[in-house]
Amino acid sequence: MLQIIQKRAYAYLLSGILTGASVIVTILWGLNLGIDFKGGTLMEVRFALDPAPETRVVEESLAELSLKSLTVQPTENRGLLLRYLASDEAANDQVLEKLRGLDPEVLQLRTDFIGGSVSDQIKQNAFTGTALSLIGIALYIAWAFRRVSGVVTSWEYGLGAIIALAHDIIIVIGLFAVLGHFYGIEVGVPFIAALLTILGYSVNDTIVVYDRVRENLMRSSKKGDFENIVNRSLNETLGRSINTSMTVIITLVAIVLFGGDSVRYFGVALLAGVVFGTYSSVYIASALLVSRYNMKTSQK
Repeated sequence: MLQIIQKRAYAYLLSGILTGASVIVTILWGLNLGIDFKGGTLMEVRFALDPAPETRVVEESLAELSLKSLTVQPTENRGLLLRYLASDEAANDQVLEKLRGLDPEVLQLRTDFIGGSVSDQIKQNAFTGTALSLIGIALYIAWAFRRVSGVVTSWEYGLGAIIALAHDIIIVIGLFAVLGHFYGIEVGVPFIAALLTILGYSVNDTIVVYDRVRENLMRSSKKGDFENIVNRSLNETLGRSINTSMTVIITLVAIVLFGGDSVRYFGVALLAGVVFGTYSSVYIASALLVSRYNMKTSQK
């Protein structure tokens, strides 16, 4: 049997270094926000040519305009979705002129301007959605484990899960602060969707472990042997956690390697979240229960 819980001090040290570094780089460099958060232009067009020009060709044609935060996303029926920071008619006319150079009969379907007030609302909604998700998860876990043994109270299970989730989110945000600073990678609404997906995946893994802890506590006659009970529960669920994570990781690696620009960094965020979510479910969430138990027993 692996002595996972007994080595929790090393896990705490590693997590402390990673989260501390993530907080520092996020404060120093911040996230490189895209047009969803800064404001800009969203233009949808449809080509008459069949097949339509490739995304790479369109990007090369528009590169001469030096548009900031330009993303080109193919849509159905030979359509194309363009996002860029410029929000004036002159820039839009230049974009259309370049597109007509590729296809004289290209059709402009819509052009939407995302103003500062709209982008501020998106920021607020993103923060509110993430915060409410964390609160909801904590309350649900506290309710779900309300009949657990009195060794550790139900709200402490919820608190342990939230700390593990915050650990995962902070590290992913720190990673994108680094990517944004050195490689110009931007974050937008898909990044928020990735964070919320990470929350769901990570807490699912944590609840599986917690539920096994609860089952083993109910079966055990040695309530004072809490550390060994948690360690046994982790060993019993470790194979399931690794196998589930590996199947997801293989899919996400394929998205990162072969997906288009519109989904590649969404895949990167999910990939990092799944890796650290699995790690935190095993080494952080359950270890916090043991640390809390030891703290309570030492005070008696």
